[in-house]
Amino acid sequence: MSVRELVVLGTASQVPTRHRNHNGYLLRWDGEGLLFDPGEGTQRQMLRAGVAAHDLNRICVTHFHGDHCLGLAGVIQRVNLDKVPHPVTAHYPRSGQRFFDRLRYATAYRETVGVTEAPVDTDGPLAVTGAYTLEARRLSHPVESYGYRLVEPDGRRMLPHLLAAHGIKGPDVGRIQREGAIGGVSLEDVSEVRRGQRFAFVMDTRMCDGVHTLADGCDMLVIESTFLDEDRELAIEHGHLTAGQAAGVARDAGVRHLVLTHFSQRYSDPEAFERQARAAGFEGQLTVAHDLLRVPVPKRR
Repeated sequence: MSVRELVVLGTASQVPTRHRNHNGYLLRWDGEGLLFDPGEGTQRQMLRAGVAAHDLNRICVTHFHGDHCLGLAGVIQRVNLDKVPHPVTAHYPRSGQRFFDRLRYATAYRETVGVTEAPVDTDGPLAVTGAYTLEARRLSHPVESYGYRLVEPDGRRMLPHLLAAHGIKGPDVGRIQREGAIGGVSLEDVSEVRRGQRFAFVMDTRMCDGVHTLADGCDMLVIESTFLDEDRELAIEHGHLTAGQAAGVARDAGVRHLVLTHFSQRYSDPEAFERQARAAGFEGQLTVAHDLLRVPVPKRR
């Protein structure tokens, strides 16, 4: 059974709080797991959330500030300790290679798994599989930062009334899907395009073109909202977004499910982020994330 869900491991920005761990987000996408921004404490949060090292296929780091990457050392060592049997690929800004190297080899351990390093230094596709294309886009932050976007290929949805009208039934339904045509009837005659799902992960950034490109048409957008709107000047100064800005991006991009996260410790009322997101005009499904939350990716349109 395929599962597509976001497992939230941590939601704090810069420093953890009593209720929020440093960043960490696992996207379960059918049989694969993509771990985004493993901050300090991610390995323990994985345990609490029921996430195993065997669940990881890719690790995607947006940038090398500590709250987004200090958990790499523990996660990579756990991958090796558990002898994960499948390839694990790490994506991260190439400009931070020295930081990745230090974290990967922070202490002595027995290296049993060959983690593949696939650094990012330009916009565009990073990996193409049968299930998705993983892309990156440059963001605007004091250090080089990239957001990630996963796009499922479009498929086709069979239309029963058109199948019946053309007399196609039983084994012939599968045959026309495999072969593309039967007896002068094409697959396009009895089906319609089923749009592939889209997911985007946008962390520390000011407003920029990359934010909008990543969010465009997403079924789920996970995006930082470090500050509330009254602190917009602080957000700009430090390279972050406010709740209203993040929601405005989602509104304009046609996002179906918006997940706000990466909250400054200065705020104690999570509902304020929801109020400002709604005030910005976002009308879709909205989640103000908290640690150990599971959020299903919306079903296909």
